[in-house]
Amino acid sequence: MRTLMFALALLTVPLAAQGQTTAPPAPAQATQVQAAPELTRRIDALPVLINGSGDFEGTFDASFKAQVPKAQFDALGAQLRAQHGKAVGIEQVTPRTPHQAVVRVGFEKSVATIQIIVDPAPPHAISGLLISQVEPRGDGLAQIEADFRALPGTAAYGVYRLGDSRTPVAEYRGDAAMPLGSAFKLWVLAEAARQVQAGTRKWRDVVTLDTRSLPSGITQNWPTGAPVTLHSLATLMISISDNTATDTLLRALGRDAVDAMVARAGASVPGATLPVLTTIEAFQLKSPGNADLAAAWKGAGPDGRRKLLRDNATRLAATKPDAAMFEAKPLALDVEWFASPRDQAALLDWLRTRSGAEALAIMAVNPQVPGDAGFAYAGFKGGSETGVIYGSWLVRTKAGDWYAITGGWTRPDAAVETLTFMSLMQRLMRQVATN
Repeated sequence: MRTLMFALALLTVPLAAQGQTTAPPAPAQATQVQAAPELTRRIDALPVLINGSGDFEGTFDASFKAQVPKAQFDALGAQLRAQHGKAVGIEQVTPRTPHQAVVRVGFEKSVATIQIIVDPAPPHAISGLLISQVEPRGDGLAQIEADFRALPGTAAYGVYRLGDSRTPVAEYRGDAAMPLGSAFKLWVLAEAARQVQAGTRKWRDVVTLDTRSLPSGITQNWPTGAPVTLHSLATLMISISDNTATDTLLRALGRDAVDAMVARAGASVPGATLPVLTTIEAFQLKSPGNADLAAAWKGAGPDGRRKLLRDNATRLAATKPDAAMFEAKPLALDVEWFASPRDQAALLDWLRTRSGAEALAIMAVNPQVPGDAGFAYAGFKGGSETGVIYGSWLVRTKAGDWYAITGGWTRPDAAVETLTFMSLMQRLMRQVATN
């Protein structure tokens, strides 16, 4: 399934000319980074630009303006002002490098977190700008829950303090099973870690790439039979949601073993997901020509679904899914992987306590947390398809407390908005980080 993006820059603006779409890693805290004067000057100009004035042509570099013309930038600024009031000033600056920072821009009704990059060479134009979060002033758990409740479709989330038990800190429909998209890959990571911890596998074990899936990912373009370590497959699976890497790893571990992990790691109703589909199987079942199989999948239990896969193996193998089939509307959302926020919290807790250092490091490659959250550790896996979005974070605060932050949103009738969902989840993270 598609990887879950960290945020959308002004809904469409890339972070930098090279198309970076995820937050770069925060620098080590041991050295205090100072913003260069030219970065400070560009930051100070942001409220004026957002409010529709200022020197757009002289502020942004050519690659930025090629992707985001002034008319588009002005329209997006107008959208922000309509929702949040005028930009009133800079409230906080956290430099990451002398020419890159996370900035809190105050609006009349809200506060936006913006990442900015300026060119180190004169005239020091802005080359990257990304809004990763917009939160209401005076935000709190009650307001976040109200905003989740107002979402069209179905949503659920939970924040759980992890220790000897899992203690809910905030929860809305925490026992509701939600489609996970690529967040199901945490079960695959957990089983890989279990086999390594048991001594039956090593992270350096080599397997060969097999059946290709659709993107996201890169290994679908690699040669069939390319040798890859389990560690590389797991890292690609979690960090960039590589579907072909996921399927290769799942098959190497064994579907029955991954199925067993679903229950072992705390799923309350494992039968809602079993058997754990590979991504290519899910795409094949969702293909319009297999609508009858998707309908049968919905009504079958785990044994019936296993039989369906066996009996229709040739037909499914001959199905060549097209990624364009997801563009119009949600498609066969019963062909998915399901868990509740409480289930995902149990899985994250299993990973925290039993997966080992390598698995936790893999989860932290692409943590997707607000740039100024300041967690001592953050690991993440999310997923999305049209009509579905889900995210699960395992974090440790600077005080040493562990939390699971997990939730999802689904609509059977329309696409969901990534920026809206990620802003809500990041607001939950900020509550954890600051309380």
